Amino acid sequence: MIRQFELVERVHSYDPDADEDMLNRAYVYGLKKHGNQLRASGDPYFSHPVEVAGILAEMRLDTDSIVTGLLHDTLEDTDATRDEIAGLFGEDVARLVDGVTKLSRLEIQSESTKEAENLRKLVLAMSSDIRVLLVKLADRLHNMRTLHHIKEPARRRRIARETMDLYAPLASRIGMEKVKRELEELAFAELNPDGRASVLARQGYLRERGDKLVPQIEVELVRTLKEGGLEAQVSGREKSPYSIWRKMQRKNVSFEQLSDIMAFRIIVADVAQCYQALGLLHGRYQVLPQRFKDYISVPKPNGYRSLHTGVIGPLGQRIEIQIRTEEMQDQAERGVAAHWIYKQGGPSTDAPQYAWLRSLMDILDKAPNAEEFLEHTKLEMFQDQVFCFTPKGKLIALPRGATPIDFAYAVHSQVGDTCVGAKINGRMLPLRTQLSNGDQVEIITSKAQTPSPTWERFVVTGKAKAAIRRFIRTRQREQYIQLGKSLLEKAFHEEGYEVTEKGLDGVRINFKQASTDDLIATVGAGLVGAREVLTAVYPGLKQPRKGGADVVPISRARSKSGKSAEGGRGGKLEGEQIPIRGLIPGMAVHFARCCHPLPGDRIVGIITTGKGVTIHTIDCATLESFSEAPERWIDVGWDSVSEGGGGVYTGRLKITVANQPGSLSSLSTVIARHQGNISNLRIVNRSMDFFDMVIDVEVSDVKHLADITAALRATPAINAVERARN
Repeated sequence: MIRQFELVERVHSYDPDADEDMLNRAYVYGLKKHGNQLRASGDPYFSHPVEVAGILAEMRLDTDSIVTGLLHDTLEDTDATRDEIAGLFGEDVARLVDGVTKLSRLEIQSESTKEAENLRKLVLAMSSDIRVLLVKLADRLHNMRTLHHIKEPARRRRIARETMDLYAPLASRIGMEKVKRELEELAFAELNPDGRASVLARQGYLRERGDKLVPQIEVELVRTLKEGGLEAQVSGREKSPYSIWRKMQRKNVSFEQLSDIMAFRIIVADVAQCYQALGLLHGRYQVLPQRFKDYISVPKPNGYRSLHTGVIGPLGQRIEIQIRTEEMQDQAERGVAAHWIYKQGGPSTDAPQYAWLRSLMDILDKAPNAEEFLEHTKLEMFQDQVFCFTPKGKLIALPRGATPIDFAYAVHSQVGDTCVGAKINGRMLPLRTQLSNGDQVEIITSKAQTPSPTWERFVVTGKAKAAIRRFIRTRQREQYIQLGKSLLEKAFHEEGYEVTEKGLDGVRINFKQASTDDLIATVGAGLVGAREVLTAVYPGLKQPRKGGADVVPISRARSKSGKSAEGGRGGKLEGEQIPIRGLIPGMAVHFARCCHPLPGDRIVGIITTGKGVTIHTIDCATLESFSEAPERWIDVGWDSVSEGGGGVYTGRLKITVANQPGSLSSLSTVIARHQGNISNLRIVNRSMDFFDMVIDVEVSDVKHLADITAALRATPAINAVERARN
C-alpha cells in the first residue's frame, strides 16, 4: 500500500503547488473511516482507494481528483456523509465523490439493469465534469488488477465483461490508450484464458526464433532516417495478446498470417518531420496496400494524432510503424489527462473531443429506460469509425456501416428528423447507402418529413436509433389516444352518455393509470375495453353478453361514395363508424398484409391486444379466425382525406405473364404509365410458357388499382390478372 508521504511526493513531482495539507487530511480521513474493513484479498480496504489515488497521480491529475480517489468509497461503505465531505474538503470534491460513488445500494432486479443504471448515472455525472470518468477508470483498473482475489467465477466474469464492454471503450473515447490496453488485457485473461495462453505461446515461439529481431529492425530504421538527415527515437514492441486475438477474429486469419505482430514507434521533433520520416520510409521499403492512415491531418474524435503505415521493412519483416511527435505521444497515452485544464477555470465539454459525450447525452434524453440507453451506448462506442465531411468541410466521425441517416442525426437531431434524401460525393444515393472514409455528404431536408420506422432497420448509431424509437413511441401514443377516444365515445354514445374528463379521471385509478390520457391510450391499444371503462364510470349498467362489449356488430361499411351498404355479418349499423386513414405501419391503426385494404374497399377493424387496430377488407379470409370473438370487431370507414386520394397505399396483384422477351418490360411500362409504382415483385411459379408472379403496386385507392388491372388485362403479353387476397 502506498504510504502517505509517498503519495504526496508523487503528486508534488508534477505539481509543486499541490495542496499538501488537503492530501494529508484526506489520507487520514479515509484511513479512519474505512477502519478495519478488509478486501477479498484480506488486505485493509483502504489499500484500494490509496492505489486508486496512486493511479490518478500517474495520470498527473489535480489535487481534487487525487483526494476524490482517496474518498471515492466513503459514501457507500462508511458512515461518511456528503455534507461532511463538503465541509472538510470543499464542494468540488464532494460533487466528484458523489458522482463516482457505486450504486450497489440500489435495489435493482437484474445485473443487466444494474449495469445500465450505473452507466446512465455515470454519463450524467461526467457530462458536467470529466474527472468523474477518470476517477471511475482508475477505480476499475485497480479492481481488475485484484480481480483474481474474488472467489466466485461468475462474479469475476461479470466484472470482466462489463470492463470489456463499457470501461475499455470509454477509456478509448477519451484517448487513454494505456489504461484501455491494460483494462482489455486484464479482462481478456479472465474471459478467455485459453485464447490468451495460445497467443502468448505463439509469441514466445517467435521470440525464441528471433529474440534479436526487434533491436535489429530498430537499428535499421534509425539508419534509414539518419541517412535522410533526420534524427528520431525509434522503439519497437510486440502487440498485446488481446490486440492480436481481436485482429485474428476480425480478419478470420491465423496468427502466422498477421502482418503486424510487431509495431514500431518513431518520435520526431515536429509535424513536418513526421511527413519527412514517412517519405523516407516509403522511399526505402515496400508499402503494404491500404495500411496508410493520416490521423494528423484528420485526428480521431478523441484527439489522437499520428501517422500509421505498414511496410515490408528491414530483414523482410512485415511491420506496422507509427510516426508522431512527443506531444502526440503524450496525448496518445494519457488522452484527456495530457492537457489538464482545471486550473484555468474548470472543464468544458464543448470541445470537439467531447462530441461523443454530447451524443450520449442526446441518447440519454431519448431512451425511455436504462436498458435501451445501455444498448445504444454500446452501439455508439463499440464500432470502428469512418470519417465523412459536410459540404462546408466539417468532419463527422461515425461507426463503420453508418448511413446518411446516421450522418444527418450526427449533424443535428432536427436534420435527422427531416431528412428526405442525401447526396454522397455529389450523387443522389439511397438513404441506406453505407458511407466510406472521405465521403462528402449533403443532407436534403423537408419540413413535411418525419422519421420513418423503416430507418431503424439500417441505421447503426445509438443516437439515430434512439431518436427514431422516440418518434415512433410518441406518434404511437398519439394514435392510441385518438383511437381510444373514438372507442370510448362510441361505447358511451350507445348507452346515451357522453365521455367527460371528470368521469374518466374518477376511474383511472381503478385501471392503475397515472392520467386520463394514459387510460385513453390503454383503450386504444386494446389493453382495456371501452365497455369496461363505461361500466366503471356508471356501475349500474348491465354487463352485456359475451361478445358485445365494445363494438357494433359488423354489418355495413362505407363505400367510396360515403354511403352505407348492406352486407357482411348481419345486423344493422349502430352509431357512426370510426374514421381511419393510412397511418405509419405498426402504429395504432395499421393495414393487414393478408388483404392489403385500399381506400374504397369495405373494411373492418380487429382489435389486437397491445397493438391497436388492424384493418382488413370485409371479405378477407383471415376474418374467419375471429368469428368466435366478435368483441374484437369494430366498425370503421375511410375518412375524407383517404377517400379523396393523395395518399400512397399498397395493392397486391396476381399476374400470369407469357415467358417471352419483353414481357416484364411491358408489364412495368403499363404500371408506370398509369402512375403506379412497383414496390415488390415475387415469382411464385415458372413453366416453359408462363410465369406466375405476385406484385405489390403503390396506388392511391381501389379505383386506381382497378384502372391498372384493366390496362394490364389489355396487354398481349399478360395472360391473367387478379387482385390477391392473401
